[in-house]
Amino acid sequence: MTGVTILQVVPRLDTGGSEQATVEIAEALTRAGATALVATAGGRLAAAVTRAGGEVITLPAASKNPFTILANAARIERIINERNVALVHARSRAPGWSAFLAARRTGRPFVTTYHGAYGNLGPIKAAYNSVMSRGDRVIANSLYTARLIAERDPATRERIRVIYRGIDSATFDPLVVPPGPVAKLRERWGVRPGMKIVLHAARLTGLKGHRHTVEAAARLAGQGLLDGAVIVFAGDWPGKDYYRQELIELIAKHDLDEKVLLVGHCEDMPSAFLAAHVAILPSLVAETFGRTSIEAQAMGCPVIVSNLGALPETIDDADTTPSRFTGWLVPAGDSGALAAKIALALKLTPEERSAIGARAHARVCALFELAQMQSKTLHVYDELLGTDLARRFADPPALRDASTVANGA
Repeated sequence: MTGVTILQVVPRLDTGGSEQATVEIAEALTRAGATALVATAGGRLAAAVTRAGGEVITLPAASKNPFTILANAARIERIINERNVALVHARSRAPGWSAFLAARRTGRPFVTTYHGAYGNLGPIKAAYNSVMSRGDRVIANSLYTARLIAERDPATRERIRVIYRGIDSATFDPLVVPPGPVAKLRERWGVRPGMKIVLHAARLTGLKGHRHTVEAAARLAGQGLLDGAVIVFAGDWPGKDYYRQELIELIAKHDLDEKVLLVGHCEDMPSAFLAAHVAILPSLVAETFGRTSIEAQAMGCPVIVSNLGALPETIDDADTTPSRFTGWLVPAGDSGALAAKIALALKLTPEERSAIGARAHARVCALFELAQMQSKTLHVYDELLGTDLARRFADPPALRDASTVANGA
């Protein structure tokens, strides 16, 4: 079936999981021969939607103003009717309400994706959040998220579909990243040759556990266990100048200026994870997925993550699966436990680390490949529309036509 038009609605198209997934599904729809529309306020990834074959329709989707939400619902309703949209997929709450109202008025199927935990802090907030469980299908980005949705609204259980976020293994592959960019990155960060890197890749915010990482570094340095290694904080700090300054002062207090480096945002994450000896994600709040964890493992880098939310789903833990482990779990906020696991990682022989890295890469490719996420999402659309988008994605018309020509048919 061709000619299917799908509308995704997302607040903005800046950096983030929901934004990247929007681009990836637009690409999958185009590959399947469908039309991919994205209603959004715009952002740096708008051009990526266009490159993927989609079309961006600008509207103030990021606004939480009730009057704007209602006006957006009318705009989306017009888009549905004018462009013959078959299904609407919302990826956030404010535009989700607009999309929900428009979909119900026009009788179109409505899909939502939970990209965050959306904390329930009272009846008003719970009512606002409830739109994300009103989809004819509700996509959860992890088992943890699925349980959270079902606990809040048991009626959603039959409509929930768990689809992990995916990464492109053609990009996150240690065999395709040349040594030159890795060496330049180490040099730019001020890491001397031969030094092992403990990489903490996250935006600078208190929820990501940087303070505990500094405290763990102080413990390790005090025992001489950080010799030959540095800890790198790779991440920007939008609106968090005060927090960055706090970290600088904490690092100086522990005399760790040469052991803990703040290097800012990193564009080349495949090279960053290839440069790292171990990656850490000591988050203090539950993550609904953990993209950094699977990106690191895809590059053959072992990980240490908090035993919170969905992060345990991203690894095989050393304590529970010792024969095939790809990383370690630590209690959130426990700098002593974090220090102990970092020490274990730094003691790995090259052969031990290589074996862990190989297992990690294989696990990510098996469970978290981008094409799987795309195909499973299209299958959700197929459930509601009776279409064959997932099949056409796996065997796109362009490839079928090329194969026919090559075979002389």
